[in-house]
Amino acid sequence: MSKSKLLIIKIGGNVIDKPDALRKFLIDFSSLEETKILVHGGGAVAAKIGEQFGIESHYVNGRRITDAATRDLVTMVYGGLVNKKLVAKLIQLDCNALGLTGADGNVIAAVKRPVKDVDYGYVGDVIPENVNVPLIHTLLLYGLTPVFASLTHEDGTMLNTNADTIASALAIALCAHFYVRLIFCFEKNGVLMNVNDEDSAIRHLSENRYKDLLAKNMFANGILPKLENAFTALHNGVHEVVIGDANDLIENANGNPVGTIISI
Repeated sequence: MSKSKLLIIKIGGNVIDKPDALRKFLIDFSSLEETKILVHGGGAVAAKIGEQFGIESHYVNGRRITDAATRDLVTMVYGGLVNKKLVAKLIQLDCNALGLTGADGNVIAAVKRPVKDVDYGYVGDVIPENVNVPLIHTLLLYGLTPVFASLTHEDGTMLNTNADTIASALAIALCAHFYVRLIFCFEKNGVLMNVNDEDSAIRHLSENRYKDLLAKNMFANGILPKLENAFTALHNGVHEVVIGDANDLIENANGNPVGTIISI
């Protein structure tokens, strides 16, 4: 018996920050008939609100450093403001969305990232085995569309967690039950050879080519978490991974990708 299809779609902050681009994306997302899950970060909203409270944003290799103040900030913004705005807009578009953080229903437990070369602070690393698959499966069976904010939890503490990582972990955890297509949507045409040249998108990126280009420092820091999580997903049973422009969601979701196809 063949598995039913599941789309796990991660939307980037640069799209969330632009009302027109976000509305188009949500219209396209809501029109997809397949079973689907949306994962989102917070975009520039957290940094903007943080400035009002004197909280500066710091990143290493595209990943946010999260001290206690930043943890509270992103919990408020990602899990509250951004998540509920997305859910409300999807409901308006007749998509039966349900907003979640990892703490809700213990749906995604995590472990606080150990300090090695960098102390990332209150940042969670997700183990796919800690994803509450029965709960998510039940929500999907009832026709709900989970909308995950990039927050997890451990021992009563909220943890900031990279949205690309959450999308990958969900895909890995659910691929035993579904044929999973994981799509990373952002504001670029795909993985670019030259971040300043929109026409330099790589249409097919194998792991060997990725490693070669990585050694030559050809990638911008912001794309690295997507690529790392894409290959992790493929190595753990996820069927398809595409990185592409949010404007191309319909094509990338329907199996005619115009972004970057990732393969191992």
